[in-house]
Amino acid sequence: MEQKNLNRLRVIIAEKNLTNKWLSEQLGVGQATVSNWVQNNAQPNLEMLIKISKILNVDINELIRPDEVQMDR
Repeated sequence: MEQKNLNRLRVIIAEKNLTNKWLSEQLGVGQATVSNWVQNNAQPNLEMLIKISKILNVDINELIRPDEVQMDR
């Protein structure tokens, strides 16, 4: 079974024509931190997810909903 990608940050940033650099500046964190979130190497904590959702003007559920993945049977 494939691991579900719960982090949709990359998709939302692209849909809004924004950059990791811009988001990192808005949040006051390093670009490497945002890059790790986007690449799913790390996950933002709940407090940071709330900030991200407000800055990107999206519901927090949009950031964490699972992508549709096919499971091996």
